[in-house]
Amino acid sequence: MGLLEERERAARQRVEALQTELREAEAVWERFVIARETVGEVLAEPRGGEEVPPVVMAGGRPVKVTAAVPGSVVPHWQAGLAPTVLAPDYQQIMDVLAGGSASCEKAMDCRQLAAAVGLEPVPAKVEGVRSKAKRLAVRGWLAEERPGLFSVPVGRADGS
Repeated sequence: MGLLEERERAARQRVEALQTELREAEAVWERFVIARETVGEVLAEPRGGEEVPPVVMAGGRPVKVTAAVPGSVVPHWQAGLAPTVLAPDYQQIMDVLAGGSASCEKAMDCRQLAAAVGLEPVPAKVEGVRSKAKRLAVRGWLAEERPGLFSVPVGRADGS
């Protein structure tokens, strides 16, 4: 009987330790949920009166999207999302590739893009443009026809 009580005591201690670990994990998880919600609210706030029409986001609820600021996250492209939600550097790339520039071609490499957005085509600047173009391609805003050759898929330039 003593052996059974000893095993019961060990099992109870293990359960208590696991419950403590679970409470700590739930507290960490809750902080992440609150942080994500707070960031979403902050990003949804109007900035200087520049508003973009509401768009439907994942979850099906309309959300007002304001003009992006430098350094903001590039959202994944979806129907109805206009390039105005992109940070200014990304908007410049989209504008050049969509035909907003007089020197626009169908598809451009990063050196051409750097020059078209007014940057000196030196390796450091070209790599910055390449990084932004790759990010736009990964998120669905651009198509990378061949490695390093970018274009705007039909319908991506105007938010349709």
